[in-house]
Formats: sequence, structure tokens, C-alpha cells
Amino acid sequence: MKGSPIGTLVPIAGTDGRTGEHYEHCAYLPAPLPPSVELSSATWTAVVYAEAALARLDQAARQMPEPGLLHNTTLRREAQSTSALEGTYAPIEEILGSDAEERMGLSTELREILNYVATAERAFAWIAERPLTLGLLESLQGLLVKGTPGEYRDAGRLRERQVFIGSERTPIARARFVPAPHGDRLRAGLEAWAAWIDGSHPAVPPVAQAALAHYQFESLHPFSDGNGRLGRLVIVLQLMRLGVLRYPLLVVSPWFEARRDQYQAELLALSRTGNWDAWVCFFVTGVGASATSTHERVDSMLALQAEMLREVRDAGVSGVAERLAGELIGSPVLRASQVRARHGVTHQGAMNALRRLAELGIVMEQPRRGGVSFIAPRVVALLSR
Repeated sequence: MKGSPIGTLVPIAGTDGRTGEHYEHCAYLPAPLPPSVELSSATWTAVVYAEAALARLDQAARQMPEPGLLHNTTLRREAQSTSALEGTYAPIEEILGSDAEERMGLSTELREILNYVATAERAFAWIAERPLTLGLLESLQGLLVKGTPGEYRDAGRLRERQVFIGSERTPIARARFVPAPHGDRLRAGLEAWAAWIDGSHPAVPPVAQAALAHYQFESLHPFSDGNGRLGRLVIVLQLMRLGVLRYPLLVVSPWFEARRDQYQAELLALSRTGNWDAWVCFFVTGVGASATSTHERVDSMLALQAEMLREVRDAGVSGVAERLAGELIGSPVLRASQVRARHGVTHQGAMNALRRLAELGIVMEQPRRGGVSFIAPRVVALLSR
């Protein structure tokens, strides 16, 4: 990054905690974000498409009778994909059928993914009325890494050590990227980033503002763990804060996951060249494609909901079983205890309703630790696409 027009190299020295060897190297400190950027006509076309796709998605959510119904499933789909980008994977049916409170017996991977769900829920509740702040980010990071291998001694605070991006076996001198040194310069950089996000930038369209902010956050790499997942969560938070989205249904990580190498290369290229246009074009293309695919999945889920309700009603089924059929797109993995609490019926009444849906082929009974669960395979298949 020597000679970067949007950052500087600063000398660092210390002991590599992996090898115990002393190092002297340089870290990259990004300059404050600019008030505006020059965008090519091709990038403006991508910006217009992305913002139109986001508007269509948000309009579709506003027209849904229960927009919150799909929140659980879309959030868990994002949780699966954003974690996979960092090398953590669990099947979608396990993610849908588990709760963060059920810590015992969960794999490390599943705990990490469910931590993301809890983190995003807290963030969405906050951003509805308040701006992004350094204190919020620190609390979100602490929740994200709680009880995982990424829960270092500085969890819930800006990192207190130097980090390096690259293979664990790569010497620091050959690391792919060395983010800003910890300490006052890192804190000042993140505070400036938060102030920029909360400021007014009329010359930069909202989705391009999200592109600039995402680069800056990932370049600062402010925490010891969880920077990628938090940075992608901030994309949705920022679009909500800017009024582009009202409902947090946007799923962005699958597009970036499918292009992981390019995503990382584009971030690195921007640090080297200062070519905001290329980065914004790549980023907004991804956001536009993500908004379109999320909208298509929402439409497919609503069509499936109507199909399952029709099957139930054609069979003469009503009451709790009928209501459950309408709720499966939001809760495709159910246990009798959940049905009992949600619908105020006895355990036997809950089991009767679930088994009636199983007889119709709408759900399937599956053994699980401590009992049985019922899964809606068509809903899970849609989420897995």
C-alpha cells in the first residue's frame, strides 16, 4: 500500500504472538472518508439499479400483512452466509431449529452463528431510533464473540493488539493486509468513521455511502474478531438509518460469499489505488443483486405460504394447525413447546396440530435431543437456494 492516495503506512513493532518472534513492519491507516467521490456513468447505472431494487424490496415488505413474519428466516439465512464468509458453517435447518439460549449441546459453529442472530436483533432495535455509535459497535462485538474462540480479553472493546490478515503460517512481513495499529489512532479513525456515517453527504447516493463506510470499517479492522460479520451487518443498519430500508429483510452476504476472493481483492485494490469508482461499482452491484434475490425469495415464500394454507383448507383443517401452516415461512422448524406457548394450547393440542400437518406432508417429524421437532421441508429448500 506504499504510496496509497487514501491512506498512509505507519511503522509498527512488537512480538508475533504466534511465533514469539520480534517484528518490525508497517500498518495501513486509511485517511478520513471524503465528502464526495467521482463516479463513472457505469457506476451511476449500477447505483440507480441498486437503489431501485432496494425500493422494490422495501415496498414489498410494506405491503405484506405481517412483514415481521419473514424476519426470523431472512436473518438466519444472512447469519449462515455471513459466517460462512469467515469459515464458519452450519446447515440452515440446524440454524432455524436452534436458539441462542440453548447453549448446551450446540456446536461451536452453531453458537457463533446464533450469536450473530442475537447481535443483529439488538442492532436493529437500536438503529430504529438512534445513530451508530462506537459504544454500540463495542457492545455488538462483545455479544457476537461471546463464548466462542474469538472471545479474546479485549472482547467488547476496540482491539488492544496488532492484528494481521492472512494465513496463520504466513510471517507478518508477508501478510496480505496489516490494519491500523491499535491505540489512539485506531479510536480516532473509528470515531471519524461514525461521525461520517451520521453526517450529511448529499453528493453521495445512500448506497454509495454504504460502500465507502464498508471499506473504511474493514480497513480499520477495529476489533480482534468479528470485523467482517459486523461490517456486513452495518451495511443494512446504515441503509435503514438513511431511510432506504424500513424492514431489515435484505440478505447481502450470499452474493459476497459467492465472490469471496474478488470481494477481498477489491478491498485491497482500493487501498492500493484509491480508485473509489471501481470499489463502489462492485459493492453496489452486489447490493442491487442481493436486493433483487431477496425480493424474489420473499415472493416465493409468500406464494409457498398461500400454497400450504390452500392444502390445509382443502383438507378441512382449521384452528391451530391452520394458523401454524400460515406461520411456517417464519418458523419452519417447530417444537410442541413453542406451539404451546405461542397459541395457548396444551402439549397434546400442540402435538395434534403438528401431526395433522405431518399427515398432509406439510411438515416432517424429526427426532432431536430431548424430544422431536417438525420441519417444513419446502420452506427450508427455498432458504437453501
